[in-house]
Amino acid sequence: MKYGNIKYNDIANGAGVRTTLFVSGCTHHCRECFQPETWDFDFGEEFTEEVEDEIIESLKDDFVEGLTLLGGEPFEPSNQKVLRPFLQRVRKEVPEKDIWSFSGYTWEELIDPENRRCHTADTLPILNMLDVLVDGEFHIEEKNLGLRFRGSANQRVLDVKRSLESGEAVLSKYNDREKIGAPLS
Repeated sequence: MKYGNIKYNDIANGAGVRTTLFVSGCTHHCRECFQPETWDFDFGEEFTEEVEDEIIESLKDDFVEGLTLLGGEPFEPSNQKVLRPFLQRVRKEVPEKDIWSFSGYTWEELIDPENRRCHTADTLPILNMLDVLVDGEFHIEEKNLGLRFRGSANQRVLDVKRSLESGEAVLSKYNDREKIGAPLS
């Protein structure tokens, strides 16, 4: 797997200060995507053990809330194969940190074992390691810069643990705050 960028001390892609990994490769090709260069599976640098070590080391800082995965598409099957063992390391070495992922796939697509486009043997183990999933393709027609942690109104911020327990998508507390600047409930 390749990655396009790593942002340390990121405050835009999840709650608190985060380390954000932008993986390469995406087959969604959303119109007016903010990072179309990451569609290419060969874009960027090789994701090596040394890169994993650097990310995990960055997560050890007390002020860092957690890790965020985006891209590209973390749930492309080839990316899942690499991300699963990496996330297992993260959970083992910094278990107190939360993990967010963005995906153009919906929750329903990801958990459907018949959906060969994104559901693999790695999907459910990865979901089990996530705390929050922002799901759904970016739709330019529904673009809204006032939404928190998402770019278009069709996307949802989901509580992964509660979604897995209930068997259906459960909105996260971060989805409740629809507009930037609105009070948290």
